[in-house]
Amino acid sequence: MAVVSTEPSSQGQSSAERADSETVAAQVNETQTDAADPGKSPRVGSRRLLGLLFGVAVVALGIDIVTKIAVVANLEGGPPVRLLGGLLYLDVLRNPGAAFSLATGMTWLLALLAIAVVVVIIWLAPKLRSLGWAVGLGLVLGGACGNLADRIFRAPGPLQGHVVDFLSVFAPGGAVWPVFNVADSCIVCGGILVVLMSLLGRDYDGTVHRRKKAAEK
Repeated sequence: MAVVSTEPSSQGQSSAERADSETVAAQVNETQTDAADPGKSPRVGSRRLLGLLFGVAVVALGIDIVTKIAVVANLEGGPPVRLLGGLLYLDVLRNPGAAFSLATGMTWLLALLAIAVVVVIIWLAPKLRSLGWAVGLGLVLGGACGNLADRIFRAPGPLQGHVVDFLSVFAPGGAVWPVFNVADSCIVCGGILVVLMSLLGRDYDGTVHRRKKAAEK
């Protein structure tokens, strides 16, 4: 009677079992490593964060451009429009300075500064691992691009263009607070969010410093 050897099959099964065991062990080790490192927060996929950052920036830029085109076409040269019972006025002004009409007379320098901000955010974007930072930097990027577009394309010339401001609170003409636009609001809100994330100890790369310090104690 012929005897059929089962040794090769057993060896194949043993190899497969060892491979499965090694895979499970690697996954367990990775999980334990992540759990043992409290200095890192849960990370959202970098591609999703990139999409969120640039998506927020595009929406902010689009709203800024559309509102500026609308007020220039319909309200420039006319009287201020009173809204919300006098809480807000639409009053179109041309601003050669920074956000909220600051630093007038330094238009070209402000344009170069805006370009630098855009470059830094784009350079930083692939390193983002924080949802809050992605939203904050997206708002800053959209706002910076909105005002930069005015400085490049509007009169009196490239890097000298005057930004269109049209939002005045409590009184027309910036009597209570400097006249601003959507881009200014986005820059301020994004900056506040970034500062808040920093105060909470959360870095753009997902590191949470307060948890790390607590673990060291």
